[in-house]
Amino acid sequence: MAVPDAELDGLGDGALMVLFANGDSAAARLLTERLLPRAWRHASRVLGDPAEAEDIAQEAMLRLWRAAPEWRQDGAAQPSTWLHRVVANLAIDRLRRAGRSTGLDPEIDPPDDAPTAEARMIEDGRRSALDAALATLPERQRQAVVLRHIEGLANPEIAEILGIGVEAVESLTARGKRALKAVLEGQKEALGYGE
Repeated sequence: MAVPDAELDGLGDGALMVLFANGDSAAARLLTERLLPRAWRHASRVLGDPAEAEDIAQEAMLRLWRAAPEWRQDGAAQPSTWLHRVVANLAIDRLRRAGRSTGLDPEIDPPDDAPTAEARMIEDGRRSALDAALATLPERQRQAVVLRHIEGLANPEIAEILGIGVEAVESLTARGKRALKAVLEGQKEALGYGE
């Protein structure tokens, strides 16, 4: 039996997975609306190619749907954590197969609110600078920094996604932040942070 849409909004991702496994298409739609954009942003930041990121995000969602019948709501992992881990692994595989470490596309996330052309140009410049700086980081540092500081995940969740310890996540993000600061330090004024 399907749960009314109004009630679905208040449910966690794990509960939505269980409902989907039991045939509730509205639960699947809501979970997709919640998770697919995050999966795409994660893949986009790592790969730097929106089309490849779309492929990765869709493949990760397919794998999530295939896992739904076995999903335990009381399990340790949340669907978002599980999905981020799949995205991370698929992105790493794609980078390794291609034998490359890509730069990032500054147009991946267009500005939400652009009151003026100048504000858009400043934001685009900052995003481009961040993406270029992220592209200089080693693969694991880039993953950790993106998940922590762009996607806003907690260190234990990142540790689970990357298959490493929390201390390793802390080390990766700290080293990544220091490296980003060093790369971006000389660009403060050009990026509108001169004062």
